[in-house]
Amino acid sequence: MTAPYPTKDIDVTEPKWLSAARAKLGVHEAPGPANNQTIMGWAKSLPIKVLGIAFNGDATPWCGLFAAKCVAEAGLTPPPIAIRAKAWATWGKPLVASALAPGAVLVFERAGGGHVGFYVGEDDTAYRVLGGNQSDAVTVTRIAKDRCIARRWPADLPVIGKPVRLSAAGLPLSKNEA
Repeated sequence: MTAPYPTKDIDVTEPKWLSAARAKLGVHEAPGPANNQTIMGWAKSLPIKVLGIAFNGDATPWCGLFAAKCVAEAGLTPPPIAIRAKAWATWGKPLVASALAPGAVLVFERAGGGHVGFYVGEDDTAYRVLGGNQSDAVTVTRIAKDRCIARRWPADLPVIGKPVRLSAAGLPLSKNEA
């Protein structure tokens, strides 16, 4: 397995899985009964053993698929049944809120299930999360800290970076990421 980020003589700004996630910003579901072939391609590139279920369309919640695709591109193994957001709550190692760094996996409670995405920053009351299936697209959104049920980092890797403070001025708070 290759290192998910450089370890020597290079200024490290973010882990590879977060760079992979940023590269997908703007991908969105196809309207109506059609499917976005990029999202469908992510599912086809991951073994059914990783996803845990067949992914038949972008109307199916796909935040876990997005997270799995990004960590797999970085050479890491997603959790079993990675398509389910809450499966990420036991992946890797836990982080305390004061030790978050860009790329940390955040798992949230939401009506009807969970949500998973990557930490990119925070304000006093919310995390800024880069994730899939946020308003049916890959976006960065604000999600209330009190909904977060797990903060994780790859088990065998040192945490790089530190919490990033951002302004909340004028930004809405997400209520449901589906």
